[in-house]
Amino acid sequence: MGRLWAGWRSSYVSTKQERPSIDSGSVFEDIFLSDDPDVKKYILWEGKYCAAMLNTYPYVSGHTLVLPKRAVPNLLDLSKDESSEIWQAVNDSVAAITNAYNPHGVNVGMNIGRAAGASIPEHLHVHCLPRWEGDTTFLTSIAEAKMIPEPLMSSYEKLKKNWPS
Repeated sequence: MGRLWAGWRSSYVSTKQERPSIDSGSVFEDIFLSDDPDVKKYILWEGKYCAAMLNTYPYVSGHTLVLPKRAVPNLLDLSKDESSEIWQAVNDSVAAITNAYNPHGVNVGMNIGRAAGASIPEHLHVHCLPRWEGDTTFLTSIAEAKMIPEPLMSSYEKLKKNWPS
């Protein structure tokens, strides 16, 4: 079988085992605590309890993550304020994706727990991503590769510009 190389995923694959455990905080908490500017962290929006950011290891261009600022593993662990804010941010993310990319559809979903497919199970996050009829995400299952047609900064700029006020 031929191989397509996705070099941009190398850092993700090579550091996967080095992620902090739930006892020492999550990779997302590290991002929130960083002094880097939002643009460098790809944070599109930040509220009192939650934030939305570009996924730096996207399935497709425009792949956004909406998450609480504190690490919680399950929806049931969210406060009412966190829950309310996270779902409003999901709505805003879908609006930004729709306005920026004009997709045929949008996937919104989450994997709660490692058994459900969560790669960072200690910090709940909602995936929002544009989809098109006939898009190339089938490559994941047949060639173990993904096609990302634009640089992350281009995705960030499009989504930031289209984020509801």
